[in-house]
Amino acid sequence: MENVLEINKLVKTYEGFALKEVSFALPKGYIMGFIGPNGAGKTTTIKLILNLIRRESGSIQVFGMDNIRDEVAVKSRIGFVHDAPLFYDYLGLHQIKNIIAPFYKRWDDAVYKRLFSEFDLPEGKKFKELSRGTRMKFALVLALSHHADLIIMDEPTSGLDPVFRRELLEKLAQLLQDEEKSILFSTHITSDLERIADYITFINAGQVVFSSAKDALLEQWGIIKGGKELLNESTRSLFRGIRLHEYGFEALTSDCERVRRTFNGQVVIERATLEDIMFYIVKGE
Repeated sequence: MENVLEINKLVKTYEGFALKEVSFALPKGYIMGFIGPNGAGKTTTIKLILNLIRRESGSIQVFGMDNIRDEVAVKSRIGFVHDAPLFYDYLGLHQIKNIIAPFYKRWDDAVYKRLFSEFDLPEGKKFKELSRGTRMKFALVLALSHHADLIIMDEPTSGLDPVFRRELLEKLAQLLQDEEKSILFSTHITSDLERIADYITFINAGQVVFSSAKDALLEQWGIIKGGKELLNESTRSLFRGIRLHEYGFEALTSDCERVRRTFNGQVVIERATLEDIMFYIVKGE
């Protein structure tokens, strides 16, 4: 399978925080959810991909090219949507477009006009007059109007209401009908990813916990509920994060089948959501 993005043993160190040999790959034509708590390293990784900050070691290949050596060629094929799009407040939307378009050889005014209409963007308003959701839609239109092959989105649905988030997600899903495009979707709103993502990469404290196909992941992980008397040194090793309460325990496992064999009907096994997985791993025991 051809990968549009390959990150291998990426390292970046700040005072009090470090990315520790981060590695994952995004196959061409798919959506990858990039999840983790605030401060886990999601935005740092994206800045490194875009060469906004310099890596200390490791490699980043985008479209088979090095993201630093071939920076112009790489960036010409990337569309980026930030959680707080920043454009000139006092300009109209078409004026902003006229500033940005010349930077891209593959800019397509016909695509821009079609998406502008499909996203129901206002013709006469200045950027400062737009709601947060409308600003996000405009940023996405700009990102898609130069035939970008990789869309990178950093918390694009944060602060948006559920109705608007679903509309945005449906637009993204439509993009993937063109199997040439890929999306890296960084967010802490995991329910959005359960709706549209094909792959999930989970980063915590600067390290990748897992990077896997979403459906396989959700089949593999589960929430286990049972009595405290079932916990001992051996059975505890089956779990990631155990929460004790008055009536027993709840815990996360990455091997539901092994738990089923071990406890033989003594526990309840429930499907884990991405939010469950993130919560139990981050909070620990």
